[in-house]
Amino acid sequence: MTNRRFFLLGAATMLTACFPAIGSIPQPKVTSIEVHKADRVLKLLSYGIPIRRYEIDLGSQPVGPKRQRGDGKTPEGKYHITHVNTQSRFTLSLGINYPNDEDLRISTAAGVDPGDDIFVHGLPNGYGSAAPDWTSGCMAVGNAEIKEIVSLVKPGTPITIYP
Repeated sequence: MTNRRFFLLGAATMLTACFPAIGSIPQPKVTSIEVHKADRVLKLLSYGIPIRRYEIDLGSQPVGPKRQRGDGKTPEGKYHITHVNTQSRFTLSLGINYPNDEDLRISTAAGVDPGDDIFVHGLPNGYGSAAPDWTSGCMAVGNAEIKEIVSLVKPGTPITIYP
């Protein structure tokens, strides 16, 4: 009986060594981002499964796709995260490759400047809240949320922005 207890104790010790400590469990890999403008929601997905959901604010004219600089609209379409901006005026931010080739084609045909500098970002530094749909075309979340998003999302992650 003593040998059996010794064996079980040893086996239990070996098994616990195979598991990470509580609080260090790895987060699922974010493989894509979806933004649903009409619902004011940004979702982080891991292989198609939503793992996080955030309420967002959009541009001051949220209905319709961004077509030119200063229109107050948030783009619609397929993009990707280009970089993390740790020097943002909005706590932290993730750059988006707007304008993409399709946006450039449309704006060139219309003879307008498509604009640029579209981000997912937090609130302005020094502010705790903001009016709804206050950005120039970006997607804004709270400061705690942008810190979490930046910790989970890597440059190159695809982001699809739906109407």
